Amino acid sequence: MQFERSAGILLHPTSLPSKFGIGDLGPDAYKFIDFLAETKQKLWQILPLGPTSFGDSPYQCLSAFAGNPLLISFQKLVDDGIADKEILKNIPNLPEDKVDYGNVIEYKYETLEKIYERFEKKDNIKIKKSFEEFCEKEKDWLDEFALFIAIKEYFEGKPWNEWDSEISQRKSEAVNYFRNRLNEEIKFHKFIQFLFFQQWIGLKSYANSKGIKIIGDLPIFVAFDSADVWVNRDLFEVSPDGKPLFIAGVPPDYFSPTGQRWGNPHYRWNLMEKDDYKWWRDRISSLLKMTDIIRIDHFRGFYNYWKIPGDAPTAETGEWVLGPGEKFFSTLEKYFGKLPIIAEDLGILVPEVYELRDKFNFPGMKILQFAFGTNGEKKFLPHRYVKNCVVYTGSHDNDTTLGWWQSIQNDGTDTKEFFMKYTGSDGNDVCKDLIRLAYSSVADIVIIPLQDFLRLGSEARMNFPGKPDGNWSWRFKWEQITDKLIDEMKSFVEIFER
Repeated sequence: MQFERSAGILLHPTSLPSKFGIGDLGPDAYKFIDFLAETKQKLWQILPLGPTSFGDSPYQCLSAFAGNPLLISFQKLVDDGIADKEILKNIPNLPEDKVDYGNVIEYKYETLEKIYERFEKKDNIKIKKSFEEFCEKEKDWLDEFALFIAIKEYFEGKPWNEWDSEISQRKSEAVNYFRNRLNEEIKFHKFIQFLFFQQWIGLKSYANSKGIKIIGDLPIFVAFDSADVWVNRDLFEVSPDGKPLFIAGVPPDYFSPTGQRWGNPHYRWNLMEKDDYKWWRDRISSLLKMTDIIRIDHFRGFYNYWKIPGDAPTAETGEWVLGPGEKFFSTLEKYFGKLPIIAEDLGILVPEVYELRDKFNFPGMKILQFAFGTNGEKKFLPHRYVKNCVVYTGSHDNDTTLGWWQSIQNDGTDTKEFFMKYTGSDGNDVCKDLIRLAYSSVADIVIIPLQDFLRLGSEARMNFPGKPDGNWSWRFKWEQITDKLIDEMKSFVEIFER
């Protein structure tokens, strides 16, 4: 799909300001949309919105359909009459510049339980009717997800393949037993999903009313410890007793001599094809309700993927296997028509991946930082772009532009010299230089991480792949949004007709 010439910001909602320890879907999210509108941005790109688990990564979610309860705004619940003002008192002293996930999770869930108790006691007919309608409308995924989370809590957070064998293997008697025993806990988890979706859909509607579209993120794989795999294990390369037979990753390369072992189970594509990829169609349909454009992470996996034995200690042992390819996207088009998809086509790819992308006219991605350095790839230099692409200074997995610039000052290469020659930079404001390069390109879409407009260094990096903790925690403060920044952002849009 061809997109209009436009610009936007990459920022996950957790990075928004709020007094509750984590960015949420309340007043500050609406204020951020107003900021985007004021600076003439047309796009807001986010990361996956699902409920996170170990490591707090939005790319390892407990469900491909559910929302993250940590994003629920307590202030908005009070404003909407769902919660008492009492919940706004005695807020713990949590950091403003980062997310302290351990303490935030404890505080937020304790408060959500209090809100649920009030909901159960009060006779708010309108809200209870809305909740019932939500449960009925979303029952295809919601019933099993809420059961999964309730059972997971019962077994003290253990992954589903470590539960008692009867419920791990979903024996009907065990499922019925836990559904009855944990009835109240199941209803609680349905309730907080209701709160999340009520707030998110309201926020998305507000963004759309301001002329701003949401770019969502669809990881090609799902987490092994997820409701999706527990409920639909026949669709995944998982043994009957709950062991991953084959898992995802990438083979050894220049950066990693043992490759990357991600651990996500592979799909049984041949089985999925029999019902026209219904699970995938449901997933796409769900995401299209929540976002306007879908960025598919690891797009190459639809052409071919690295298949690692489930018991292999590294990604060295594996093989390339063909994915569903053209048949998959043709089937989706049969049901949805032309889809608003951005293909994450980064990395060392075979030509057939680009052919698949271009067959369906999906724009690919260009990361400007990748264009420079000893291993710089010329395809990321703007003079080589086609219009149908999305250009970024960096992504959530890269260092900030300032952090990157600081890291190459004495790296023994000609990166710095080439960057200055190519951009005409004097090195005094490389963030502005790289942003200008992106905006001035022919690329239809330019997306800039907010950190780069704020001229922040490595301390503001969102994710460092391979780092075990401390990721996904950065947040900005409103005092960093100055009139000078607003004028600069508007100027870029106006000058380069975005």
